[in-house]
Amino acid sequence: MSICSPLLPLEIDRKQNSKRLWKGRGERRKGSVWHLEDVGSVKRQALYACSTCTPEGEEPAGICLACSYECHGSHKLFELYTKRNFRCDCGNSKFKNLECKLFPDKAKVNSGNKYNDNFFGLYCICKRPYPDPEDEIPDEMIQCVVCEDWFHGRHLGAIPPESGDFQEMVCQACMKHCSFLWAYAAQLAVTKLSTEDDGLVRNIGGIGDQEVIKSENGDQDSTLKEDVPEQGKDVQEVKAENSEPCASSSSKSDLQTVFKNESLNAESKSGCKLQELKAKQFIKKDTATYWPLNWRSKLCTCQDCMKMYGDLDVLFLTDEYDTVLAYENKGKIEQATDRRDPLMDTLSSMNRVQQVELICEYNDLKTELKDYLKRFADEGTVVKREDIQQFFEEFQSKKRRRVDGMQYYCS
Repeated sequence: MSICSPLLPLEIDRKQNSKRLWKGRGERRKGSVWHLEDVGSVKRQALYACSTCTPEGEEPAGICLACSYECHGSHKLFELYTKRNFRCDCGNSKFKNLECKLFPDKAKVNSGNKYNDNFFGLYCICKRPYPDPEDEIPDEMIQCVVCEDWFHGRHLGAIPPESGDFQEMVCQACMKHCSFLWAYAAQLAVTKLSTEDDGLVRNIGGIGDQEVIKSENGDQDSTLKEDVPEQGKDVQEVKAENSEPCASSSSKSDLQTVFKNESLNAESKSGCKLQELKAKQFIKKDTATYWPLNWRSKLCTCQDCMKMYGDLDVLFLTDEYDTVLAYENKGKIEQATDRRDPLMDTLSSMNRVQQVELICEYNDLKTELKDYLKRFADEGTVVKREDIQQFFEEFQSKKRRRVDGMQYYCS
């Protein structure tokens, strides 16, 4: 979950996970030297901005973790946490007097990269640095999963739930850009929106936009209030203007059931989850929204919706590997793999007898190789390829003689 100081997570990455993050650039290793290959934009990687090379007033630029070490080690850097689909800018045309030490042959610009004020150390709608020496209000920073900017919790238009209660946040501006998400928010958002709040009620069933009507004493008008259940329950259909009257006008619930069934029939034909949700009443507000784990898997992936995501440039919302959580889990798995001892993995797959035999063979090899190499050290001669080959041939020959000379007893 992207909730914290935008500076802290990358500091951890720099100290503990640098090898994993270097792999985002595509590498080959020869001895103790890393040789990086340019693999274009990376699905998600840790990024920095260098205020020494690209200060405010210059074009924004981002650099990968490897370049933050090798090319900008003594520079003033802004840690940007992670960004999606970004290609390292180090040494391209945005850097006037710097050539990338790791991959000097760079394209002049990376047209696919996206930039914001974070690249100059400014965050949120208040455009302030973090930490802010002039801000005396303790507040956490939360990253929007769409624009990937960081926001103070108090500047999101809605109080954030407890950090453990939600996984991702979509900021106010991105909710306006991706207005289709309001239909999902009524069902999926952690803090469900109710029509008791001021906002815009939507029903894509023939009525259009409606303001929530309230009487003079503060209660909602009864015609609308009866159609809106309490928070957390499914929102009922609003009666369509062009609908035919029900045979039993005295039963309002029967009328609602008729329209609900008609709506479900239309939905089953279209197969679009979004149209199903749009047929219900929901609220649009000028606030951020907070979403639970795996909420993206509930988004419709029909042909029309996928086209809409593409037009809005948010296709990544349907990619389960786009999330920061997936990125962090991938790093933990790779880190655990790096810590594994191949010998111990092999031993754990064997039974007790095989384990003892392998350990004995390993100790024999270790002792004989040490004695064999000691002769070269004492004589001051160089160990050649042929010498190593000869050692292993003799070692295998001794092993075969031992095995052939064994006596087996059967009871």
